Amino acid sequence: MAITIETPQGTDALTEFVLFQDAVYAERSARWPALPPLQLPMLAGESPFTAGRTLHPLLARDGGRILARALALLDGRYNRHWNERLGHVLMFEARPGTREATRLLLDRACAWLEEHGAEAARAGFGMLEFPFVIDDYESLPPSILRHNPAYYHALLKDAGFESEHGMVDYKIQVRAELVARWESALEAVRRAGCEIVPLAEVPEARRAAEFTELWNDGFKAHWGYTPFSEAEIALLLSAFAPTGVLDTSVMAYRAGRPVGALWVGPETTAGAVLAPGRVLADAEKLNFLGIAVRESDRGRGVNLAMSAYAYLELVRRGARYVSYTLVLDDNWPSRRTAEKLGAEVCASYLVYRRNFRR
Repeated sequence: MAITIETPQGTDALTEFVLFQDAVYAERSARWPALPPLQLPMLAGESPFTAGRTLHPLLARDGGRILARALALLDGRYNRHWNERLGHVLMFEARPGTREATRLLLDRACAWLEEHGAEAARAGFGMLEFPFVIDDYESLPPSILRHNPAYYHALLKDAGFESEHGMVDYKIQVRAELVARWESALEAVRRAGCEIVPLAEVPEARRAAEFTELWNDGFKAHWGYTPFSEAEIALLLSAFAPTGVLDTSVMAYRAGRPVGALWVGPETTAGAVLAPGRVLADAEKLNFLGIAVRESDRGRGVNLAMSAYAYLELVRRGARYVSYTLVLDDNWPSRRTAEKLGAEVCASYLVYRRNFRR
């Protein structure tokens, strides 16, 4: 049958769109399942993440069988922040051997973005999405990172996308000398008058607002970043609170003023889908981590102290490995922080871009 491109509408069709991820990864020995409770409201326009954004989901079918999917996104908040006319292609998934279907799908997504004023499309970084892994296709990564098959790169390149930016992932094997280093870093910042406070101890009335303001300030010049709204941060904190994120994530205060924010989600590998007999190694049981420090307070060890606090809490819970998570290839201040904490590169990731030419 001929390949058709369609726009799913309604709860059933959008649910099928979300769950296609599980179909693509069904043969993996270890995988993260789709997240309908977070993704469906977003696609239906009923989430804080849709404010200021226009979403256009697309499916490629051959008869009744889905071959590939993508979400074309026009992000007004990103474009205002960077004064750009960029579109995003997110939630891309495809079965193997779908060269023709993928090209048709991504051509349609890019045509829609161009019709709405975009001059280019970025794939693999935007809203809640992270890049495509390019080397370690077997190890289960932290829960929010991509775990795409190797053939995705050929599909994307064949559909006109170019390599735009690289990132590296870091992990740390917990060792006694590193625990001592983290304790020292935390104590040094405390002696310098900086207070490290877990989010659970920040009053709920202030928590999301302070975290959002500090996060957006710390990342305002970070490549590809889109500012969060307070409603988005509140939703994420609420959604992941049962995992213990409020105990491992922190705010740093100096004289009562927020100067640093650390988002750390503990490992949640109990929610991963494993093939019979597959046992996760300790090195696959990883947290997610993100750091924001106000520009005026950088270079004072706040980043090290916040990370140290979280790592010590994770070690207290029994972690043998911890993650520093993704860093831009050229973000050398953050990469040096990773090395000071004892981290080593464990995987590489890539963001793609397709420029539109009339």
